[in-house]
Amino acid sequence: MAAALTLPAVTALEQTPALLRDIDAAVAAADSSGLQLDASALTEFDTSAIALLMHAQRAATARGLSLQITGVPLKLRELAQLYGVEELCHWVLRPRSAAGAGSS
Repeated sequence: MAAALTLPAVTALEQTPALLRDIDAAVAAADSSGLQLDASALTEFDTSAIALLMHAQRAATARGLSLQITGVPLKLRELAQLYGVEELCHWVLRPRSAAGAGSS
């Protein structure tokens, strides 16, 4: 079973340094089954959330691991589309309601 990390409800610039450390630790601890990053708790986020997801993808790829990003809020997907990076984010699309999700 893949190692898992859940992003907190609030994922903004202020939380980024700690979340980068958490992601790096999760990638380092993951075995060959990869890493699952759960974004379903996200309720308040900014564009730094996209940077975190892309960092997780790069870190996992560097270790030869698969990364699944699940529970991605619709507003976060829309931000990724706006910035033209959605194709770089390897998320498993199980759409959530946009109600109450995110800020840009």
